[in-house]
Formats: sequence, C-alpha cells, structure tokens
Amino acid sequence: MDKIPMTAAGHAAMEQELKQLKSVERPRIIAAISEARKHGDLSENAEYHAAKEQQGLNEARVAELEDALARADVIDVSKLSGDTVTFGATVEIVDEDTDEEVTYQIVGDNEADVKQGRISISSPIARALIGKSEGDSVEVATPGGGKSYEILKVRFK
Repeated sequence: MDKIPMTAAGHAAMEQELKQLKSVERPRIIAAISEARKHGDLSENAEYHAAKEQQGLNEARVAELEDALARADVIDVSKLSGDTVTFGATVEIVDEDTDEEVTYQIVGDNEADVKQGRISISSPIARALIGKSEGDSVEVATPGGGKSYEILKVRFK
C-alpha cells in the first residue's frame, strides 16, 4: 500500500468533504430514493434512476476519499525549511522566454489546483523543480514544446 503525500491543509479539506458526503449528501440521496419509490413502477421511474445514480457517484467518492485518507502521509509544511525545492515548497519561477512570473506550491495529487497555484508533485513542472535551488534553471517538456524556467524564490509557509 503506497503512501500518498499531502499537506495538512489538503488532508483537512478531504476530511471535510468526506464528512459532508456522509452526513449531508448520503441522507439527502436516501430520502430522494425513498420518495421516488413511492411513485410506482421503478423500471420507468426517472427520479428513482437519477437518485440511484447519484447514490453510486456519492458512494464511489466516499470510497475514494476514505482510501486516500487511509494512505495519507501528512506533511506539515510549516515545519519545513531550506532553499531546495521539495514537497510543500512554494516556488516563484519566471518563464525565461516570456518573463512571465508564476508562483506554485507543490502538493499531493488529490489537492492540486492550478487556478489556486497548487501543482501536483507528479506534474512535469514539479518533477523538474524538485531538488533545485534559487537561481537554478530548469527545462520542462510540455505538450507545446520545451519550456525554460528560472527559480526566483523557494519558501515554505
């Protein structure tokens, strides 16, 4: 059983989602199924089939979250330090071609969200950054061709 690295914040968010699915969504779906059963013939009952599908999706997500939480290797980023890029680091980089600056935090697969500046440790950019320090240049193979980035700053928060 492989451990899944994740930040403490990511772990807490997953626990909150699991609690929501079990204590709010599950009872709501059960009530919807019960109500739909009262409408008669189940073979032609669209509400019943929709509620059963929702139940299946909800239970699949619950199982996925429980598995991830059971295998979680929670890393407290606030206790990390240094100037080398590792899991949990917040890295400021600049695209050497366009001079566009971006900041990413390297997090676990389940908590990645590029729009919020969190990239998965298994992403090509994160894999290229791991082990590098401020001032280093990295080459990243992307679908649109190779990209060069310079690491401006590494911090842990």
